[in-house]
Amino acid sequence: MASDDIYKQLYENVLNGDFEQTGELANKALENNIDPMDAINSYLVPAIELVGERFGKKEYFLPDLMRSANAMKNALEVFEKDIREKGVERKSSGKVVIGTVKGDIHEIGKSIVASLLTAKGFTVTDLGVDVESEVFINKIVEEGAEILAMSALLPITMPYQGKVIEDLKARGLRDKIKIMVGGSPVTQEHAERIGADGYADDAVEAVKLAERLMKS
Repeated sequence: MASDDIYKQLYENVLNGDFEQTGELANKALENNIDPMDAINSYLVPAIELVGERFGKKEYFLPDLMRSANAMKNALEVFEKDIREKGVERKSSGKVVIGTVKGDIHEIGKSIVASLLTAKGFTVTDLGVDVESEVFINKIVEEGAEILAMSALLPITMPYQGKVIEDLKARGLRDKIKIMVGGSPVTQEHAERIGADGYADDAVEAVKLAERLMKS
């Protein structure tokens, strides 16, 4: 398969959410001596950005977004492994620690946000679900994170986002990190009440928020 064909197919697979093939395509790209950084920046990122635009226009829906995010993730895993092995560093848009708060085991929305942030060049540490405050804080310190992203999908777990912020204040770390919150019951008013720096109501907006927070 010619390089141009591989590029085109990678782009189309992310756009169409054909996640089962992108890892194999990425390996074929490396076999054809394609520059992984070029593949990421010139084909994968534009494809996922278009997916985000279509999602915002309601031309794509959550299942479409999930498939495209998984397609992007599968290709990135192959390319970023090769980049690391060659000692080349992909410029990071910022370091993010993300997780669903204690008492909540909802995974999907948080994982989509993590995938899209990774696609846009953020270095993401995904702590998974049911994450305690101390685990968030220790990982922030360990990674030197610049953004903490907390998800809560149950109304009864929303206050825990505020607890993490209060614990950060107690440790003298609150001013050293930007905090964004989300989840279906979470609102802008809740974010302001607990002292978060921003709120996003879907994964695409979460990426835009993270980019704004990094600039600020």
